[in-house]
Amino acid sequence: MARKNFGCGSSREHAPWALEDYGFNAVIAPSYADIFYNNCFKNGLLPVILTEEQVDILFNEMDAEEGYQLSIDLPAQTVTTDSGHVFSFELDEFRKECLLNGLDEIGLTLQNADDIKEYETQRAAQHPWVFGAIK
Repeated sequence: MARKNFGCGSSREHAPWALEDYGFNAVIAPSYADIFYNNCFKNGLLPVILTEEQVDILFNEMDAEEGYQLSIDLPAQTVTTDSGHVFSFELDEFRKECLLNGLDEIGLTLQNADDIKEYETQRAAQHPWVFGAIK
């Protein structure tokens, strides 16, 4: 959990990598720095946006309970606490599907590997002088 504008100054992909290296799968905050937010999705980290009031509730519950835990349900787009609070969050459907399927930009591209190979084969046949030196 974090406060507003989380990731400010962390425009490199190393910031989400560091969080993942520590074992985090998600971050909850009221807002994020734009570049950090986008880099989270590129690296499989879920940046959940809740209101400041909702984040305050989570921090207060965490401070009151040692070993505090909550659950994030990505398919349902909810955050649920042991005390019974359920907070919904918005997420672009495309990004949600990518996270659920473990797809980054390379993974998305590789889903079309057969089509790419077919295109390259046709292109080489149409323009052999371009591909002749590449072997």
